[in-house]
Amino acid sequence: MDKERILLVDDDPGLRDLLTRYLGREGFEVKAVADGGQARRALDQGHFDLIVLDLMLPGDDGLTLLRRWRAEGVPTPVIMLTAKGDEIDRIVGLELGADDYLPKPCNPRELLARMRAVLRRASGAAIPGAPGDADARLHFGRCHLDGAARTLSRDGQTHRLTSGEYALLSALTRHPRVPLTRDRLISLARGRDSDPFERSIDVAISKLRRMIEDDPKAPRHIQTVWGHGYVFVPD
Repeated sequence: MDKERILLVDDDPGLRDLLTRYLGREGFEVKAVADGGQARRALDQGHFDLIVLDLMLPGDDGLTLLRRWRAEGVPTPVIMLTAKGDEIDRIVGLELGADDYLPKPCNPRELLARMRAVLRRASGAAIPGAPGDADARLHFGRCHLDGAARTLSRDGQTHRLTSGEYALLSALTRHPRVPLTRDRLISLARGRDSDPFERSIDVAISKLRRMIEDDPKAPRHIQTVWGHGYVFVPD
């Protein structure tokens, strides 16, 4: 069985060495680089299953790299590492298409757990709420969800969904007209081994609304149930 390939982008040589050795012992093939230029060359030269991306980098920072990759259509799941205490960086990263984040210094075992959760979501394996073959394609309103391609189309404009966005939208669409709490959505979309980052759910919902709704401030399909959570209304 081929090893899953990880691209680690961090300018701290000690952390790169530590994580490369640790993740290697856990069965991953790790390519460790120090900046955005090296990361670009690595992506041009081969496929990676996951990117672990530090936000504080020399030259282009992690948010700039993530914005550029998503604009170029790079679908590889991304876990951000941030040493900043300011929540705004994590929120912006999630809005740009990161799949998860972890503050530095991080415990390698926690990073490993998050990596495995993101990789499961990306592969569609054992994801609570992920659609099966029967509902891999779904139409609602003016939108079309393609589960095989992980894309959402509306009026001819196609968005490639991150694994987290796809799992969240799948969880909602599989429970139409059923109000779901944030904790329930996290369980359905991410599995039991994910921390309840309520703010990240809200950020992902806001991004999905911008793709789906005529007026994201007055949503028709993904509605807020005040004091409870969210509900998906197909039509």
